[in-house]
Amino acid sequence: MKKQTKHMKMLRLFILAVAGVAIASCSRDSSSSTGWDYNNVQHGGFQKVPFVDQETGPGLILVEGGTFTMGMVEQDVMFDYNNRPARVTVSSFYMDQTEVTNFHWLEYLYWIKRSYEKYNMVYRNALPDTLSWRSPLAFMDKYVDYYLRHPAYRDYPVVGVSWLQATDFCKWRTDRVNEYILIREGVLGWDIDAADAETFNTDAYLVGQFEQDEELGGRKLKDTDPSHRDGKKLGERIVRMEDGILLPRYRLPTEAEWEYAALGLIGNLSEGTEVITERRQYPWNGHFVRQDNKEFTGAIRANFVRGKGDYMGVAGRLNDGADVTAPVESFWPNDYGLYHMAGNVSEWVMDVYRPLTSEDYNEFRPFRGNVFQTKVLNNDGVVEQKDQQVMYDVHGMKEYLNAFERVRYQRVSAANHNPNDSVIPGGIQMHNQAEHRYKRGAAPDPYYVSHGKKKDSVELALIARINEVLDRAIQDKNDKYDIEASSLVQDEIFEGIFAESTRQGRDEEYSFEIIPMLREGFNQFIIGTPGKLKYRNVTEEENIGRLNYRKDDYIDYLDGDIESSIYYDNDDRKNGINEATRDPHLIMYQNEYETYDLNGTPIKPEDRTSWPTTLISDKSRVYKGGSWRDRAYWLNAGSRRFLDEAQSTCTIGFRCAMDRVGSPVGHNYGKKKQKKK
Repeated sequence: MKKQTKHMKMLRLFILAVAGVAIASCSRDSSSSTGWDYNNVQHGGFQKVPFVDQETGPGLILVEGGTFTMGMVEQDVMFDYNNRPARVTVSSFYMDQTEVTNFHWLEYLYWIKRSYEKYNMVYRNALPDTLSWRSPLAFMDKYVDYYLRHPAYRDYPVVGVSWLQATDFCKWRTDRVNEYILIREGVLGWDIDAADAETFNTDAYLVGQFEQDEELGGRKLKDTDPSHRDGKKLGERIVRMEDGILLPRYRLPTEAEWEYAALGLIGNLSEGTEVITERRQYPWNGHFVRQDNKEFTGAIRANFVRGKGDYMGVAGRLNDGADVTAPVESFWPNDYGLYHMAGNVSEWVMDVYRPLTSEDYNEFRPFRGNVFQTKVLNNDGVVEQKDQQVMYDVHGMKEYLNAFERVRYQRVSAANHNPNDSVIPGGIQMHNQAEHRYKRGAAPDPYYVSHGKKKDSVELALIARINEVLDRAIQDKNDKYDIEASSLVQDEIFEGIFAESTRQGRDEEYSFEIIPMLREGFNQFIIGTPGKLKYRNVTEEENIGRLNYRKDDYIDYLDGDIESSIYYDNDDRKNGINEATRDPHLIMYQNEYETYDLNGTPIKPEDRTSWPTTLISDKSRVYKGGSWRDRAYWLNAGSRRFLDEAQSTCTIGFRCAMDRVGSPVGHNYGKKKQKKK
């Protein structure tokens, strides 16, 4: 690994130092297609840079791909029938050797706080849910208070992180790693004060929308394109993907990749053949969870619950040595060198959950969850300028506010909250009856009781003000004024109502109880931060004539879309979706009550059959493997469970992956094979 890194550094320095006149004059490397010289200004200046192999990113190890049987390999005692065995092929990829740790996450939080100091809500949105440790009948305050930040837990896996937060971490890590590579190679200078829209972003850099002050140092590459010359002096250019310097993006592994890597079947390959000598259900051979070699005979191989009430063993002989999670390099790695692919924490993967995924997925690189996007272009056909502000999902914020008001006042009064309350002109849409039932007993709000069972009119008026701003923001959004819609939310809610609203007391001013709640709730609807490029979903219009796909969203393809449902020939239902009065994501897999349509009109009044029959939705994400709180059954690499992408638990963590580009194993692999023959 060190040898490769040193070689790559020398290669990068060579590219930068020699990319100018030296490249243009000393080489006669020519095209086998046209005969024209590469790197020669007199021959057009098309560049061919030296390239050996993909650099291994920090924390990653190579997982050589291949074919394997994906799915359950033991009895399905849960009777889920959601992982039928099927043979698939996975390409080579890179994967974190360990789970992402608390210290990694603290580093992430540090940079987020520095980079978006003006937008505190971005930092708040990145915080793990430390309250996920709480339990109604267990004393867990130690982990709530100390697990994330105390150095004693520095090398333990981060938990309380949702799928959305894990995905954001992968994006941030991509930018920090590529920024460091450009600094290491002398392309960029150290810019420790970069913030907001000036924060480095790989996509923005590649389209020329990231510029550094020349005083910070760094230099551009020489450009052999003759049209970019200044007299006899060659022009300059930024690094391109064709130079092989920047790394592919970090991401979550797919379910197939995670399961393949967890099994580590490379260790069971018979020498000189393609025969796998023994199938596995765990990342080790056999059906036992204890070591069977002489040196460690009887030692537990993973961190899990051995039996009822046994989380760590007996004092004086703590077999797994961990009460909850364990340090990420504990126990033994599998044959790929990956730690904790069974036990410690379950791990997020990219896939959207469907119980019958194995009936539909491709045999090559299977994955469910594709939503195809493209960069937003301006009228000149070039990439639109990157975001200069935080962007919000204003429709989601409106839905959240409606649910917040409904739940809060049904909880207070134990009765349906009247959406036509005179304090709120026009009312709100009551999408469904509350799932939360009032627990009779002590009143949850002393104001309600002490004022003759009247709701807090000042609080209701505050919610009405926020509703009014969101209504205007939604109108802007519907009119395609995206920037204006988000600016309205930022200026009038976060920097206006939230910052200025106080309840007047006799001698003092008091903060509103609900504002911190709403601030935290609204944080989850951040969909863009300064410095990032604008993306949009592809449209059917631009895919006319395309053979491999036509629409943008294939999450529910063949399993949840209208064509795969009982409504496949229902024109009324299809028209309702096209006219935006029916939610297309509530056809088969529902995670909401569908008593009302999107206009607030009852679909089937008093008909309970319109209530959901499943917890699965297009936001249900798969997580794999067993955790410190699971029995051995869940250590099986083929096991699969799901959770909403915005939710988190104290048992789910994650690790990052990266595509391996080019040869599956290394440079000139195929040529070496041919020479041996």
